[in-house]
Parts: sequence; structure tokens; C-alpha cells
Amino acid sequence: MTELGPAVWPPAPITTQRLVLRESEAQDRAPFIELFASPEVGTYIGGPRPRDELERAMPEVPGRRPGLFVIDLDGAMIGMITLDRRGAERPGHVRPDAGETELGYMFLPEAWGCGYAAEACAAALDWFTDVLPGEPVVLCTQTANDRAMRLATKLGFTEVERFEEYGAEQWFGVWSSVTPSG
Repeated sequence: MTELGPAVWPPAPITTQRLVLRESEAQDRAPFIELFASPEVGTYIGGPRPRDELERAMPEVPGRRPGLFVIDLDGAMIGMITLDRRGAERPGHVRPDAGETELGYMFLPEAWGCGYAAEACAAALDWFTDVLPGEPVVLCTQTANDRAMRLATKLGFTEVERFEEYGAEQWFGVWSSVTPSG
């Protein structure tokens, strides 16, 4: 896979019907802290992080790196999407050499249930397809996370396997912009 390098990052902001996917800014620091400190958000990702630790460690402009989009609703951050390389040491791959791009996302609880995750993830996948056509994207979530399981299906991810990781059953799926032949 080609890295999400300087030739394509940061992209121009991506506008959907209700949202803007953009690079992070200093105004996003407080929402980033809220996101990582939230017990609800942390339910399926190892729990919340201590707020005081986040306050000390969070940079002035958090999340400014290739592959991370801030999800903006009416000028305020409501979540984030990441497109990162899945570590070769982790279970779940669709390529013999690993290195697939993995879709991740987190939204503030007040933004849940409004369709923002589906809208934002679909826009990020469309952008990814334009930048790296034909590259697969993988997604991994706990099977207990009903919302994430429904979203994976809605976005068109297909189950590849299930396995145990972090003490819970994980669902691992793949999405591709091209229809496999054969």
C-alpha cells in the first residue's frame, strides 16, 4: 500500500450533506480530551483514559497527522475518523504481507444515533478510493458493539473472520471499491 503521504495529506476539507471532514485545529483539543475520557466512548476500546492525564499529554493541536479526519458539525468537532495501517502483529489480515488500511472512528455520545458516523465514514471511504483506487480497507470491532456491527454492514464491509483479542470476540471485515473477480 502507498502511504497516505504529503502528496495527498492534508486533503482539502471534505463536505457531506451535514458534516465537514477536516484536519484538526487548536479548537479541537477540548473535544479530543472529552472523546478519550468518555466512559461511553471507551466501552469497547479498553475504557476511558484519565482526564488529568489527557490534559497533560494532549498537544495544543491534537491528531494532526496523515489519516486522521476531524468530523465537524456546524463548526464544532463531534468525532474523528482514522485511516491507519493495521499492525502486522495483530490478528486479522486480507493480504499475506498485511499492511492494509484500517478504518477507525469515535464520536462523542451526544452525536450518536443521528447517522453522522455512516455519513462521515462513507465520505472518508470515497476519498480513500479516489486517492488509492482498488486498495482494500479493513475494520475490526467487538461483536458486542451492536452499533459498530450495524455500521460495518451499512458501509458494505464483509466479514472475513472472527477472533479473540483484548479479551473479547472481534469481528473483522473488509471493504473494497472494486468488485472482486473470479
